[in-house]
Amino acid sequence: MNRILIFIGKLIVGVLRLFGRNAGNLPGIVLWHLTRGRCCKMFRVDCPIIAVTGTNGKTSVTNCVAQLFKQSGKKIIINKEGNNLDTGICSLLLRYCDGAGRVKADYLILETDESHVPVVYSQLKLETLVVLDFFRDQLDRNGEMETLIQKINGFCKTFEGNLILNGDDPNTARLGKAAPEKCNVRYFRAEPYAFATKEIYEASEGRFCPFCGEALKYDFYQYSHIGRFRCKKCGFGDFESYVTASDIDLEVPVFTVEGHRYRPRLNSIYNVYNMTAVAAVAKLYGIKQEVTDKVISRYAVNNGRMESFLLGDRRTTLNLAKNPVGANMTLRVMNEMNGEKELLFVLNDNVADGLDVSWIWDINFSIFERVTRVVTSGTRAYDIAVRIKCSGYDQEKIVVRPDLDKAVEELAKTPGRKFVIANYTAVQPTRSALKRYIAKHGGEQIEK
Repeated sequence: MNRILIFIGKLIVGVLRLFGRNAGNLPGIVLWHLTRGRCCKMFRVDCPIIAVTGTNGKTSVTNCVAQLFKQSGKKIIINKEGNNLDTGICSLLLRYCDGAGRVKADYLILETDESHVPVVYSQLKLETLVVLDFFRDQLDRNGEMETLIQKINGFCKTFEGNLILNGDDPNTARLGKAAPEKCNVRYFRAEPYAFATKEIYEASEGRFCPFCGEALKYDFYQYSHIGRFRCKKCGFGDFESYVTASDIDLEVPVFTVEGHRYRPRLNSIYNVYNMTAVAAVAKLYGIKQEVTDKVISRYAVNNGRMESFLLGDRRTTLNLAKNPVGANMTLRVMNEMNGEKELLFVLNDNVADGLDVSWIWDINFSIFERVTRVVTSGTRAYDIAVRIKCSGYDQEKIVVRPDLDKAVEELAKTPGRKFVIANYTAVQPTRSALKRYIAKHGGEQIEK
């Protein structure tokens, strides 16, 4: 029966590719229905599987981990297109398996949606799970964050592989206590950077100990609930770090792990955490230092993630933000830069974004510094404009342009530094609008 299903799946992949489609999800959806939700069970994967999950940073860390092994001469398979549900992973395996469902590689490295970790890895044997962070995201699909954490927590109770956890996120670090003794648990952390704070300024989900209910005490907050915490009652948070980022200077940018200085291309604290997770994987698997250094120092994310453009001579940074933390971190990067600047915020409410856009009320617009004007656009342009107005920002400085091309024209008509925030389905149309402006008025897309 498996051979017949594999044949059907490969046939769908072949037809889609014949018509120029990437076959990223549809073959898996068909097999999901044919197997009653057990589509990944059909495959025989003999190589180690490394999975990366978490609300923010999955794509970056997965791609970097893949490069660690690729540049070490290993044959890898990765879902680089980002199809991270069970159906997307099934479609990926269909492309690389033989007629019997055997998948041959040295390593299978998979970005995995948080809610699908228990689903996929009840069917495939996982060697290492990297968990980056947990924040509220797509509430109409995932529900409240605690529901999501409990799903992965249940998986971790029987997981006997390697667990690499963000030790500065109490929602992630708690998974280490769920794991059995056979599980190899390691934590990565970061020392405070220049803009770490003693008080919290953003929406937080990690205020109380998940084990005794006591309020957690923080030495510092990096952003949101990420920071150095400890429960004074039961000691949660008091554990040894496997790797720690220190001497963080985002002006350069540079940070140090175990005496080695890394120079990443992206100057944000959340990127430091992502790259520290990569360093933890490299240490676990004995990757040569020169390979790790090359991967971390050369990794650059375009495709709407801290991507740079020149609109004429106006330097513009575009960043995807699909939840409050992503938006807050972009605002931090913007605020930490000297001089005046202007912001374009593009908000959509399509199915892939989550129809519920109430998350915008968890964005801390009150931290605006030297932001002289805001343009809003997208299907919910007026909603985000109202939200910014309600933060206390001068409504006379808010311009609503639902049409993206008109919004970009509006943004670029004044001199100065520009920032653009766009949520999930808005980011690619926004990139296209920026490129259309450049084609018409001059400028360039800046390659990192």
